[in-house]
Amino acid sequence: MNEKVLKTLEYDKILTQLEALAVSDGAKKCCRELRPMTKTEDIVRAQKETSDAEARLIAHGAPGFTGIHDIRASVKRAESGSSLSIIELLRVQQLLAMASKAKIYGREDSREVPDSLSERFNGLAPVTPLRQLLEADILSEEEIADNASPGLARVRRQLRTISDRIHTELNSLLIKNRSYLQDAVITMRDGRYCLPVKTENKGQVSGIVHDQSGSGKAVFIEPLSVVKLNNEWRELEIQEQKEIEQILAELSTRVVEHSGEVTADYKLLTELDFIFARARLSRSYKGVEPVYPEAANVVLRPAGEKTFDYGGFEEDETNDYPRVIDLKKARHPLLDPAKVVPIDLRLGDGFDLLIVTGPNTGGKTVSLKTTGLLCLMGQSGLHIPAAVNSRLCIFREIYADIGDEQSIEQSLSTFSSHMTNIVKIMAAADEKSLVLLDELGAGTDPVEGAALAMAILSRLHARGIRTMATTHYSELKVYALSTEGVENASCEFDVETLRPTYRLLIGIPGKSNAFAISRKLGLDDDIIAEAGGYIDTNEEAFEDVIADLDRQRKEMEKTKEEVRRLQQEAEDLQKGAKRLQKDLEAKKAALLHDAKEEARQILLDAKEAADKAIRDMHKKGEKVSREMEEARTSLRLALEKMNDSDRSDEPRRVTVTEKKLRLGDLVFVHSMGLKGTVASLPDAKGKLSVQMGILRSEVDASDVELVPEETATLEGKRTRTSVSGYSKGLTISPEINLIGLRTDEAIQQLDKYIDDAYLARLEKVRIIHGRGTGALKSAVASFLKKNKHVASYSEAPFNEGGYGVTLAELKQK
Repeated sequence: MNEKVLKTLEYDKILTQLEALAVSDGAKKCCRELRPMTKTEDIVRAQKETSDAEARLIAHGAPGFTGIHDIRASVKRAESGSSLSIIELLRVQQLLAMASKAKIYGREDSREVPDSLSERFNGLAPVTPLRQLLEADILSEEEIADNASPGLARVRRQLRTISDRIHTELNSLLIKNRSYLQDAVITMRDGRYCLPVKTENKGQVSGIVHDQSGSGKAVFIEPLSVVKLNNEWRELEIQEQKEIEQILAELSTRVVEHSGEVTADYKLLTELDFIFARARLSRSYKGVEPVYPEAANVVLRPAGEKTFDYGGFEEDETNDYPRVIDLKKARHPLLDPAKVVPIDLRLGDGFDLLIVTGPNTGGKTVSLKTTGLLCLMGQSGLHIPAAVNSRLCIFREIYADIGDEQSIEQSLSTFSSHMTNIVKIMAAADEKSLVLLDELGAGTDPVEGAALAMAILSRLHARGIRTMATTHYSELKVYALSTEGVENASCEFDVETLRPTYRLLIGIPGKSNAFAISRKLGLDDDIIAEAGGYIDTNEEAFEDVIADLDRQRKEMEKTKEEVRRLQQEAEDLQKGAKRLQKDLEAKKAALLHDAKEEARQILLDAKEAADKAIRDMHKKGEKVSREMEEARTSLRLALEKMNDSDRSDEPRRVTVTEKKLRLGDLVFVHSMGLKGTVASLPDAKGKLSVQMGILRSEVDASDVELVPEETATLEGKRTRTSVSGYSKGLTISPEINLIGLRTDEAIQQLDKYIDDAYLARLEKVRIIHGRGTGALKSAVASFLKKNKHVASYSEAPFNEGGYGVTLAELKQK
């Protein structure tokens, strides 16, 4: 792109915002040098990187990117045999630490399908052994750790010993010669420990004079008693420096061994920092990834197969596609988000020339700049501040003539300056360009200006160049109405408030509103009427048509808004009615269910009372009257009738042939009259295992029906809301354990259990009484023989308990 349009459309200000969001110097440089691209693959890749980085920001926050220094020059010096300084090695360590941190961040977003950043994160090499070595040996920009080498540790121990001896001696001299000293301190001059002695007393302290104070009141003397110690100190310092140089050389060699990984880490981290800066910029103005229809045919190669320059230019000769711009709720990214009015704009779909008219300060130029700037941003891999599914196309060049470019130095008027730009644009633009012209033909005679503007736009239109122009000339409005492929647009103006609404209206030419504004501001009507007489009749009629169209448009918009409001109210009322009906049905069902449960409870209580009374009479040896037996029978029949009514209301069960079974599904086993859960799926013979309480049985698939979820839910509710015997019967166990009970207690519990099992429609029950003396087994057999609910009974097979268990088959209603 030409640099002039980048400045005209304020693209440089976007880059300034972007640079502020980058952390490292390398990424900031990438931000400054970012330029729009023209190759489809590069644009699509950059957009996807920005989207993927934004998704990671939302999910995991930012990686940080601190400590990224450009170490490439240092690595090259090390490769040539030079030793790196402490600062250079520290920067290498910080870079590797950041690589390790970023690597961990990349693993946090472990995706089944890698995104466009996965390869970069996976490509980071923290070189942990080298990083840990540098962390251990380098403490700061000026300090090497004592244990960096045995030699350094030894020298520094000796230095501490000599230092202690020097300070001991000097402290002793401080006490002895306190009256001769300027200050009672130990200082250092030329790397030697000294005492500040008053100038008039310098003869009283034997030693070597190294310096004099600025005031001349003191001289710094190295006492003779510490000269030898100071010499030893200096020698050890020299040894220390040699040890440090040797350590730095060894560490530099280690860096050279991993120079490839270190250099690659810098490149990858810089790119990631740059990409995440783009993502943060997108979040700052709530940007979206624009849609490029030509991207549908692009297959992105792995990033490692190609290194491309974000600021480079590479023409994509395959870009033979309809160039269409369709922006939805687009906003200028440099305007206050709280005040900017979004615009909807189309260009290239049915028309390639859009002529925007309207009053000054109405938003024409902002619409022009917004369109151009968003095209530049999209082709730079930046998200655009617009609604989802906003569509852009790829332009090889964007040309813009916007603003007053009057040049005093070149003696060019406003018109001449604009025309100079337009001449250059006309010579360079082609069908792959976007041309933006502000106030075309302004600054000269209106008649000639309008004619020139019409001729220029006609030439651009004939060449198929996507063009957007703003103007005040009525002739251009007529031209747009009468020319195919040319469309009018206007920036809405509210005459009542004398304020622009900044809405861009496609298909409607703008009106200057000069007379209406003047009348609103208080200009005499006779002056306005006289002014109207100077206007050509045809032009006046045209303006009236425009005003009438604008009035009709506003009325239609009000009507549409009212229809939309009424539709919304109708939908809300309909939803409310359905919700109310649903609530009423639920309340009705709940009341009916509660009433049935209450009736069932009364019947059960009565039956249990009758059962108890009959059992008590049996114990006492009293004869039970026929009326009492009939009463108990009538209670049982009433309960059965109520249970049958409940079952008839339940949804039908689904056979296993209608729906595939899954482990854990609730099923009903016909042959056993029990519900259970699927424990194993049907085998080749159609056999499956069903868990029914503690009993697991293998049954045929044809004997099983799937219980729908709503049925299971209903039964669950019954179990929770009722403490009745029937509710317990829904989940009654197919067996009872009587071991440990006395015979009378066992028979009493068995009597109640048989009643409950019969009500629950169990076909078979298992009675565990144990072996013992056989008395309980005999009592159970005697009871079962007399019980009217029992069809037959027998001793259980050996594998099911044998002598200690009796199996009973119950009669079915």
